[in-house]
Amino acid sequence: MNVKIKICGNRRREDIQILNQYPPDYTGFILSGGFGRSIVIGTFYELKSYLDKKIRTVGVFVNEPIEEIKKCAYHEALNVIQLHGEEDLYYIRELKTIFHGEIWKAVRVRTPEDIQKADALPVDKLVLDSFSAVSHGGTGTLAPWDIIKENRPKHEFFLAGGISAGNVPEAVETVQPFGIDLSSSVETDRQKDSDKIKTIMQIIRN
Repeated sequence: MNVKIKICGNRRREDIQILNQYPPDYTGFILSGGFGRSIVIGTFYELKSYLDKKIRTVGVFVNEPIEEIKKCAYHEALNVIQLHGEEDLYYIRELKTIFHGEIWKAVRVRTPEDIQKADALPVDKLVLDSFSAVSHGGTGTLAPWDIIKENRPKHEFFLAGGISAGNVPEAVETVQPFGIDLSSSVETDRQKDSDKIKTIMQIIRN
């Protein structure tokens, strides 16, 4: 099984150097403000200029007003827009009129209905994450694998939420996702850790 890898929450030039050395399929940037791993658009452009062109870029947005996205040109530098808030059918339809790359919808899974509702949306892929009442992601908490396994969406999906070198073989075998989404588990002191990234990449690739 050729599992895709996404490493999210990159903020520094050092992060990009690590990714270029151990390249994932996708790299994510938090482009909505107010989160621990948020970056401004100028920083994104700078980091992208250092990034290996083969690594696809994902911009993560949380309940961002469509008008704000329309005002900016930065979606042209992205391969994917990942929506991580409460964006609905009408939001996604409007977004498609200004962005022609892939659109992914993240889901904080508590019940089968959470998956079913997102699976009905006109998006390209889903990101199935753990639920938190206080955070839209990056908590390091495991998603409910049993619910996901028994309620697999029709869309291809990434599994997120607390996946590390220690549990990624079980995650892949149990849930069989299209891809694995990593962030806090490949950090030390909230910064990307080259050894952790190298280790988990080797495990997944092998």
